[in-house]
Amino acid sequence: MPLKENPRPAGPPPRHFSMIRGFHLADFLTLGNAACGVAGIFLAMRFMVSGALSDFLLAAAMAPAAFIFDVFDGKVARWRQQHSALGRELDSLADVISFGVAPAALAFAAGMQGGWDCVALVYFVCCGVSRLARFNVTAESMSDAGGKVKYFEGTPIPTSVLLTAVLAWAAWQARLGEQLYGGVWQVGPLALHPLALLFVLSGTLMISKTVHIPKF
Repeated sequence: MPLKENPRPAGPPPRHFSMIRGFHLADFLTLGNAACGVAGIFLAMRFMVSGALSDFLLAAAMAPAAFIFDVFDGKVARWRQQHSALGRELDSLADVISFGVAPAALAFAAGMQGGWDCVALVYFVCCGVSRLARFNVTAESMSDAGGKVKYFEGTPIPTSVLLTAVLAWAAWQARLGEQLYGGVWQVGPLALHPLALLFVLSGTLMISKTVHIPKF
């Protein structure tokens, strides 16, 4: 008897397999950046339940870990000459998590839970998202022949690692919650911790068009 042909028509492999094949080594490093950011958010939430200092410090430590992944994904992409639109979008999405949402979540866990605090933290995250979107749109016009961007317009979002360091130091000095540096102000019907103004400053610098920082 003749063998029956497979009734399934030949076609391209399933989309999820082709997507994985489209990833480069640098992209997996970028996903490491995102993973650190998500871990930082989870640890900040766990700290709010457990109150354990170790949870807070581990959450803060995820920021420099994410920064290391962020630095090396760019270096690996240039070394292997594997620049892609996918890689650029992955990088921006990972940065929003690790250097935008995660520091804001850590600040909230640290005690910045007043009404004006929340406004400040939301402003900070929105500035980070806006800055990354602007960078993606203008990256090609600002890049040199090798595909490397010559300078940052506005401070890069990974500079929020400094904010995380301030929070980690406050935790180490037992200055969280009601003991946060600067205390708390009552501004109208809402509360504001002056420390939240650092997030406002950071966000404003990120979206500034007058600040140009060379990219090395």
